[in-house]
Amino acid sequence: MHNLNEKEEEQIKDALSPKDWQEIKIHDSWQIFKVMSEFVDGFEKLTKIGPCVTIFGSARTPSTHKYYELAQDIAYKLVKKGFGVITGGGPGIMEAGNKGAHIAQGKSVGLNIELPFEQKANEFIDNDKNLSFDYFFVRKVMFVKYAQGFIVMPGGFGTLDEFFEAITLIQTRKNVNFPVVLVGKEYWKGLLDWMKDKMLSEKNIHPDDLDLFELVDTADEAVRCITEFYKKFDIKPNF
Repeated sequence: MHNLNEKEEEQIKDALSPKDWQEIKIHDSWQIFKVMSEFVDGFEKLTKIGPCVTIFGSARTPSTHKYYELAQDIAYKLVKKGFGVITGGGPGIMEAGNKGAHIAQGKSVGLNIELPFEQKANEFIDNDKNLSFDYFFVRKVMFVKYAQGFIVMPGGFGTLDEFFEAITLIQTRKNVNFPVVLVGKEYWKGLLDWMKDKMLSEKNIHPDDLDLFELVDTADEAVRCITEFYKKFDIKPNF
């Protein structure tokens, strides 16, 4: 564990300090209303956006990186196939996704999260589709509920969280088996090898669970995974 600074120590002391019932009740009641307001605002704005694909990926990827350019290209081509694009609304891969959608003149949605570092809304989000959240779990509901496919670019803890959330909901049949596409074979190889060598060998997942997602390298392959899904089932992307 890293060494705590003074502010972090104070936060831990505050979290552990005894509180009376009235104080807890007041705090929790206001928190419930805040959560509700974020859900209501998200539902009202996102029910109108139409068919979209969510793009996950690192906030730390520079605009000169090959994965930034790849994410932008994927978003552009998705729009040309009739989809809007949803991202986390921040910099890096998220910005690339919104930029590609913006250049293609498609719907560009940003679901931002208020953080003390790293995250701020990028300039390529449609003004009426730029949402901000305090709670990660509310934001994740919006990512999944209003997407009809998922593109997972290289990223860190947040991207892994979003990827596993998506396939867990599909695995447990809490969500429709929409296409989930990992992009970057070299990047994801180690994780997938571990899933096969450890999770599968220990029987913590079923062999069929490895079929819940595709692994590709190019923008055309990623977009094809989305479009072929709808062609295969002879349906159009819609809610």
